[in-house]
Amino acid sequence: MTTLEDILDKLDASRERTLITLEMLPDDVLVMPGAIGRWSIADLLSILTAWDAEVVTGLLRLKQGKSPEKLLAAVANPNAYNTARYDEAQGRDLDVIFKDFQGARLHLEEWLSELSERALTDPNHYKTLGGVALSQIIAKATYEHEARYLSFLTTFAGYWEVDEEEEPEDDSSEDAGSPLAAGPPSGNGAGPQETEGDDNERDD
Repeated sequence: MTTLEDILDKLDASRERTLITLEMLPDDVLVMPGAIGRWSIADLLSILTAWDAEVVTGLLRLKQGKSPEKLLAAVANPNAYNTARYDEAQGRDLDVIFKDFQGARLHLEEWLSELSERALTDPNHYKTLGGVALSQIIAKATYEHEARYLSFLTTFAGYWEVDEEEEPEDDSSEDAGSPLAAGPPSGNGAGPQETEGDDNERDD
């Protein structure tokens, strides 16, 4: 299997897991704040779309002989990048979010298909990448990043399904016992924070 084939397989696998997790959730739940920290699932989809688009922009700049500065900055500080994209995503229509979510991935795969094995794997092929193979940057910005959220999505979807199945005896019981009222566990008020430890563990 070539490096390109491996990347495309992992992109498809991570995206399939995400979509399967979300397929039973109605629209009003997808836009509900607090699915992942303060994010709604729609916010997450917008953020993942932005990462795909950022990689495409980075590949365009590399093709032009320029440094993909914004992509490298995003990979170096994903929390700041996610926060900025969250702010930009507010107020977007859900249909547009899903359309962009699918379109950005297709666009990314088209760009990736033009890359040679050497371009993806040789850490010295692109001098502006500072000795890091392009495939590693793509992984961190796409399928590895998306995979971080799967456990949060699975937990949230499970809470919603339990909430739908269990009929509360009265209003006070619904307010106190609803898993959605409590929300899934989160260590912060925004979204899952990425750390240096995560990156090091992934590179091993």
